Amino acid sequence: MGPNGHIAVIVSIFLLAACRAVTETPAPPPEAAGASAQPEPVVKVVYPNVPGSFVAAVKRLKPSVVNIFTAQIVRDRSQFGFPGFEDLFGGHRERIQRSLGSGFVVDSQGYVLTNFHVVQGAAEILVQLEDGRELAAQPVGAEPGIDVALLHIQAADLTPVALGDSDALEVGEWVLAIGNPFGLSQTVTAGIVSAKGRASREIGMGQQGYQNFIQTDASINPGNSGGPLANVDGDVIGINTAIAAAGQGIGFAVPANMVKPILPQLKSTGRVVPAWIGVGIRELEPAAAQKLGLDGGVLVTEVFDDGPAARAGLKTGDVIARFNGAPVHGVAELAWMTNTAGVGNDVALGVWRGGREIAVTVTVESKPFTR
Repeated sequence: MGPNGHIAVIVSIFLLAACRAVTETPAPPPEAAGASAQPEPVVKVVYPNVPGSFVAAVKRLKPSVVNIFTAQIVRDRSQFGFPGFEDLFGGHRERIQRSLGSGFVVDSQGYVLTNFHVVQGAAEILVQLEDGRELAAQPVGAEPGIDVALLHIQAADLTPVALGDSDALEVGEWVLAIGNPFGLSQTVTAGIVSAKGRASREIGMGQQGYQNFIQTDASINPGNSGGPLANVDGDVIGINTAIAAAGQGIGFAVPANMVKPILPQLKSTGRVVPAWIGVGIRELEPAAAQKLGLDGGVLVTEVFDDGPAARAGLKTGDVIARFNGAPVHGVAELAWMTNTAGVGNDVALGVWRGGREIAVTVTVESKPFTR
């Protein structure tokens, strides 16, 4: 063997020894191991296997999601634009305006939830199920204040969704949107809960009344309106309603917990019956709320004679802090809670008076037209 051969053997032995030094780390002495032993750190999965984590939820939810197609008759003014010309010469032209949206089956009897703006003014409403069946839908009821409408279809073998607890949602939690964006039926997108409790004034919507939108960055586009926003278990926790036109990845959904209490009223009367407890109220000043140790509440400024509150013993100056155990944060929220409690039902109010909270039971009544 020549000099080069000896060098090669020596290098090979050196490399082998180095590899063993790396892979065969000697165990620490028993006394050192005992002294430095620490619990293993908990490894948190920051970005899980997204496609695999959503498969079961999508399979559970998709049979309940429907496409909604509407036709609306629109009357255009005459191109001449002279006052009275339309009446004399029939200058109005009628055309059919078509639009699309999404919805989901809420029970096996054929009730379908969607947005009010999806079906508003529609002369015809067609619902397409996941299995391809196309059915005429009849409007049953609506609550424009939160942009919700209820439809009914005649069909067998329907798969209803499970309505989840939207109050339990946490910011950062995964959510799914399924719908009919741009006519691409059964499209699934995913994102997270970006924020909760968004009001209509924050997102540039002109609607009045109590709003409590869920904000998500799941991709939502025209045609998704009325479709479900679901958690990773496949429970529907919102109805996709609006997007921020000036940005991307900013969508809003009506929470499921706002829809649940009005469903019975929509089915029975077609609307949410205006209700009251017979008080005049205004927002509680932050300083006053802080002094009472409250996050919010409303101040009673008037108690109407012979109204429910008067009969229950409420007084001017009382602060309504709780409604059936739930905290009351403002005037619009209390009005919404009252309307959705149902006429004729008793509600438990937590009222601050004289530095302590007392319990007052009030019967909700239909709001008089004179007020």
